[in-house]
Amino acid sequence: MGDHRITVLPGDGTGREVALEAQRILDTIQANTNHGFDQTVIPCGGQHYISTGEEWAPGSFEFCRDETDAIFLGAIGQPGARLPNGDLAGGSVILGLRSGLDLYANVRPIKLYEGVPHKIHGGFRQIWEPGMVDMTILRENTEGLYHALLRRSADRAQGRPEYEPEPMTFPGLEGEVAYDPRPISRAGSQRLIEMGFDVAATRNGAPSDGQRRVSCIDKSNVTRGCQLFRKTFESIAEKHPNTEADYGYIDAFMQWLTRSPEHYDVVVTSNMFGDISTDLGAVLQGGMGMAASGNIGDQHAFFEPVHGSAPKHAGLNKVNPIASINSIQMMMDYLGRKNGEDELIEIARLIDDSVADHLREGKLVTYDIGGSASCSDVGTAIADRLAHKLSERF
Repeated sequence: MGDHRITVLPGDGTGREVALEAQRILDTIQANTNHGFDQTVIPCGGQHYISTGEEWAPGSFEFCRDETDAIFLGAIGQPGARLPNGDLAGGSVILGLRSGLDLYANVRPIKLYEGVPHKIHGGFRQIWEPGMVDMTILRENTEGLYHALLRRSADRAQGRPEYEPEPMTFPGLEGEVAYDPRPISRAGSQRLIEMGFDVAATRNGAPSDGQRRVSCIDKSNVTRGCQLFRKTFESIAEKHPNTEADYGYIDAFMQWLTRSPEHYDVVVTSNMFGDISTDLGAVLQGGMGMAASGNIGDQHAFFEPVHGSAPKHAGLNKVNPIASINSIQMMMDYLGRKNGEDELIEIARLIDDSVADHLREGKLVTYDIGGSASCSDVGTAIADRLAHKLSERF
């Protein structure tokens, strides 16, 4: 038996390719340390739905909930694969897990490695220095504008009647009206914000000044949900006098994020605002192929690259596997901290070092960051570096 039970959900398109590279990293750790992993692969997603009429096999959600220590997801999304209600086929996998397992924090590190060109050009200053971009954004993951879809997906994943919000009327609007409620609760905001301060305590502060800082990004000058989010942030910030509390409205933040990324250490924000701003943040680190993420709750977590299934590139062995490799890095750090296993935290650091060394050398990189190497070539090269580091350390 392995030390930890890992479920792999390859999903659709290029997700299946990068999942292989994620598993290569797990296999490398197992071969070079005393840490083992029982890996279970569950087919899922839109392609699986087209073939079988199911988003994933019955009981898959329960397996992820009850028989898994951490989950890796490749990507979800297949053109033309829609459920009878219009939802994306495979949505009950990714969204059902987020809601059904109460994974309330979507954690997105945004870090520019040496040797990687970012995607912002022009102007009076180029932000090429890797040390200038190193932040973590925490997006609330179970409430906000996606709440109804998340609940519906969780119900479908568990075989329950699907949730629909109560009908509403909108004075002054005529004809057909579609809407999505945006509930934001104090309890949901509180647990995300508290995690943000906890994450800040593990970091080295903002690149510009080394100051430990948590930034609250909202639209509290306009919306009531954001007013509650900010009020909750203020009450929690008072308990952390050694961490600077910082504030910004989402529209201004989108400018500051690209103009002065070195100011940011940890950012907390709501669901939709986090969804949009983290994709912009990925531009600072070289694109979506570099962007890893974790969906984390009190009891469960799953980790995924955020680039999607990229159907036009599927089967070509060309996409960047580093987002998936860094998602495994996050998984090792999570398991280490959750279980008090310092060796796993050290392994996570060695994965990051292996990626950094590989990119600094710059010989094998994929098309999105200026090279022509294949997905598997990059994954193999980083795994080989990691194997060497692990053999020296363990």
